[in-house]
Amino acid sequence: MRDVESIFEEMRNAIPAGPVRIKEAVDAGRKIVGCYCAYTPYEVIRAAGAIPVTLCSTSATPIAAGEEHLPRNLCPLIKSSYGFALTDTCPYFHFCSVVVGETTCDGKKKMYELLNRLRPTHVMQLPQTYADGASIALWKAEIERLARRLETELGVTVTESDLKREIAKRNEERRVMEDFYALSALNPAPLSGLELNLVNEFFKVSFGDEKALELIRELTALLCDNYKGGERRIGAKKRVIVTGCPTGKSLEKVFNAIEENGGTIVAFENCGGIKPNYEMVDETLPPYDALAKKYLGIPCSCMSPNDKRLNLLERLVTDYEADGVVDIILQACHTYNVETFLVRERVKVPYIAVETDYYQSDAEQLATRMGAFIEMMG
Repeated sequence: MRDVESIFEEMRNAIPAGPVRIKEAVDAGRKIVGCYCAYTPYEVIRAAGAIPVTLCSTSATPIAAGEEHLPRNLCPLIKSSYGFALTDTCPYFHFCSVVVGETTCDGKKKMYELLNRLRPTHVMQLPQTYADGASIALWKAEIERLARRLETELGVTVTESDLKREIAKRNEERRVMEDFYALSALNPAPLSGLELNLVNEFFKVSFGDEKALELIRELTALLCDNYKGGERRIGAKKRVIVTGCPTGKSLEKVFNAIEENGGTIVAFENCGGIKPNYEMVDETLPPYDALAKKYLGIPCSCMSPNDKRLNLLERLVTDYEADGVVDIILQACHTYNVETFLVRERVKVPYIAVETDYYQSDAEQLATRMGAFIEMMG
């Protein structure tokens, strides 16, 4: 039986190999649909016979190119996304037949107008509240409109049985990740936040592959069994929940600052972690109704009011026995920045908001701030 370290190494190797697998899929006749956001209903794309992929958006490298068309005082995620596309340096974007975007913020929806010059870009008009039936009806219509667009672009038919099959499959993926995340509720945690983030990144490039899911199941079972057997890979450290804007490779500087200064990250509430996975699609409802209810319920800060995020964070602080919360705010992300007041008020543990971008020039400053924050926990 393999050990934990060999599984982590296999996952590390799989992440950069993702583009090769996508090229092989394209060569075999598969279509690729690019996605940027957790609101994208993967089940619809898969029901159309295509592979949904998460497009590159979290590196500082293409930002200068993006700024040739976009203002400098814009969110780095938006500039990075567009810069990758403009320079054709994202291998996933290169192979896309269609890109799907959502109107989560003003910057993204205007960027999509420019992106449409490079690839056919379908923009879903996202309601800004999940609190009423009218919003769910609007989002259901948008999901159906996406299905019709994919049928036209890809020359396929999206059937109800296809949707039900993919809903069940995607729910199983969520359950696998939910079981994995639950490990970090153990105290002390059986894995570091960097390792937790590694599995999140590996999950992004699993592309629905059952072998990848089985590897995560194997890792979860092995970590659990070893822990029951007395193994303590991570010592007793201050337990931190990371929340806020989408994370990525460039933001590992924050994770390092936490974990090199006496903390360990036990949960990522961000949209690359728990946020999109903690609720299932209701398989007893008609498919489009079920998808609309599930996806509109994702508690992103673009929603107003956003009580679900506050409730989720409050629950995570309790379930994961958190000693503190770190809120990552990307520069010019107004919705998450404004929401820091409400998060600070709700979490009832030491809290810090960190405003940053994708450049690494503030890494030392972050280390100093995180060191002081963790020391403050006592």
